[in-house]
Amino acid sequence: MEKIKNISKHISYNEATRTSRKIDNTPNDAQLKNMILLAEKVFEPLRKWAGEPIKINSFFRSEAVNKAVKGARTSQHTANNGSALDLDAIGEKTNAELFNYILENLDFDQLIWEFGNELNPNWVHVSYKATGNRKKALKAVKINGKTKYLPY
Repeated sequence: MEKIKNISKHISYNEATRTSRKIDNTPNDAQLKNMILLAEKVFEPLRKWAGEPIKINSFFRSEAVNKAVKGARTSQHTANNGSALDLDAIGEKTNAELFNYILENLDFDQLIWEFGNELNPNWVHVSYKATGNRKKALKAVKINGKTKYLPY
């Protein structure tokens, strides 16, 4: 697949592959295909519902970038995937509203309420697979300094 300008209507290729590290973060064709699918099935319907921009904190991470940011070895942001993104509300909607809309209205593999408090997560993690989505909703919390994922 040749380099494209946009992943979807509201996500540029540069935004989807942006990293603060000076490390190559170029997805392969399979990863790019997964990124486009995630944008089509989750991000764009969410963006349409919100009616306002949604910040993407992290989308694709090459193995080197994932290691540099101390991401999980099995992260869906990376490897054979490119099928996860971290979102942050920047308009009138809250992260909790984004989370609940995805939970109640969209198909997904994993949806994580990332830290924060009972009213609002610090950000929302969502992943999507072409087949076999588990609709697994979790809440990330720190217990004794370690991240734990509890059922939502």
